[in-house]
Amino acid sequence: MFSLDAYSPEQIARKIQDGGVAKARLPLLPMFMLGMCAGGFIGLGALYSTIVLSDAALPFAVGRLLAGLVFSLGLVLVVVAGAELFTGNNLLVMAWADGKITARELTRNWVVVYLANVAGAAGLAVIVWLSQHGEFNHGAVAAQYVKIAAAKTSLPFWEAFYNGVLCNLLVCLAVWIAMAGHSVTDKILAIVFPISAFVAAGFEHSVANMYLIPVGMLMASGMPEVPASLDGWGLLRNLVPVTLGNIVGGSGMVAAVYYLIHHRAPAGPRADKPG
Repeated sequence: MFSLDAYSPEQIARKIQDGGVAKARLPLLPMFMLGMCAGGFIGLGALYSTIVLSDAALPFAVGRLLAGLVFSLGLVLVVVAGAELFTGNNLLVMAWADGKITARELTRNWVVVYLANVAGAAGLAVIVWLSQHGEFNHGAVAAQYVKIAAAKTSLPFWEAFYNGVLCNLLVCLAVWIAMAGHSVTDKILAIVFPISAFVAAGFEHSVANMYLIPVGMLMASGMPEVPASLDGWGLLRNLVPVTLGNIVGGSGMVAAVYYLIHHRAPAGPRADKPG
């Protein structure tokens, strides 16, 4: 059932802060495993989206819109099933800014979850490649993966960075408004519009790219002509600026802004400073 009794922005801010404390203090093994799940979940959303984009008969705007809608599967799984996603965890900055977690706890969470997201997304890429999924639609799916990966690894640094900023602005807003919902239906509806917007606009998500670029590299390995940018350096050239942009978009343009609006605590000792 639909619920109109949403949590208020002030209540969302408190939920994000309390959730940030719990996330930062997860034991290492559950944190890493939940991070692997999130990498795989986002990869599944990207897989679904690539199938749609492989249909050349779709008009441009229709194809982008549909690809964005189905990509939302990834964040729906993260939020509803439960997982640790680096881009969403940029919201932990609220708990850090309020002195509820230390800089060390924040950094630990980001590093562990980021590496786990890589493992989950890249692991899914290998399984998808081994499954011969690229042969779907008479090989159009493989060709679409290669096209997407080549475009991403060819982006100039600052273009990738700003696309990362805009992407995680929308992703963290999706997480934020999903926290307003009481039911699964509420959360799914809250997620779909911001996520479909970032995909339709072609913005850059670091965790999605952890799946899309490796699977594109694997699909290209059986093709007569491999784009020059599709190699390990190309992957790093994309992930570095996109990750930095995601941090700015999520931590700076969502977490920091809402912290200043809702969660400015009275001056006092921080969690990472002796009191």
